[in-house]
Amino acid sequence: MRIATWNVNSLKARLEKVVWWLDRARPDVLLMQETKLADAEAPTAVFREAGYELAHHGEGRWNGVAIASRCGIDGLVTNFGEPLRPAQTSETGDDEPLAEARMISAECCGVRVVCVYAPNGRVVGSSFYEAKLVWFDRLARWLGEAVDARAPVVLGGDLNVAPEDVDVWDARACHGGTHVSQPERDAFARLCRGGLVDAYRLRHSEPGRYTWWDYRAGNFHKNFGMRIDHLLVSAPLKPRVVWAEIDREARKGKPIPSDHAPLVIDVDEPGRPFDAGWASADERIAGRRARL
Repeated sequence: MRIATWNVNSLKARLEKVVWWLDRARPDVLLMQETKLADAEAPTAVFREAGYELAHHGEGRWNGVAIASRCGIDGLVTNFGEPLRPAQTSETGDDEPLAEARMISAECCGVRVVCVYAPNGRVVGSSFYEAKLVWFDRLARWLGEAVDARAPVVLGGDLNVAPEDVDVWDARACHGGTHVSQPERDAFARLCRGGLVDAYRLRHSEPGRYTWWDYRAGNFHKNFGMRIDHLLVSAPLKPRVVWAEIDREARKGKPIPSDHAPLVIDVDEPGRPFDAGWASADERIAGRRARL
């Protein structure tokens, strides 16, 4: 079974890229974040044609999460099983995460998958940052109350946290900012203490592997990025993860890609092979960074 997560940064704008990638990587389940669509606008017919059932939880301009599965979708849960709260500041995003479409979960292929899009936080100490920590607390409590960690579970998505210094291009440059602050990292660690394991790190210990790069200043080509997208697995799945990769190639080319790359894991047996592009890029990246 192949499970992937990808912040697509507008499903409408990236739909052609997503369909291309479904054919390239053939995931059984794809978790998507930042779809930026209302439910009525979700391209269910396009996914159906590609062989996938689509479950979408969105609000329109911002946020939005979805699950595409070619092995069924059952037991759907959105927003921790509660209605979205009415937004008090409708012209602002990120400050009311429980009024925003950031969580969807379902049973797919006998695995409970949980797709999340964590708030950005913007500035440490801001109201946006405090709302981010509140949202993480709600996620941890829901997992503890509603999900059996002894069962096969995958929590995936854009968590907007780089758990360790090795997960950013330059820890000194990032020091003091969001995504790397201790409270955010503690919130991520709390999920792991609840029985989840970082699946990518089960297969990869090397530095320099990221899932997000700013569009500006050629940061992708210099590999100035962060590993902020994650797939966390429960204990029963830990020994069954046989492969993990970040598809760097999906961050390239036309149409204009998302600023995130897909993260993929294989459970029990390898899925369709593809070249993620890291080996060919390493020498070029090292040369660019040396010149800087």
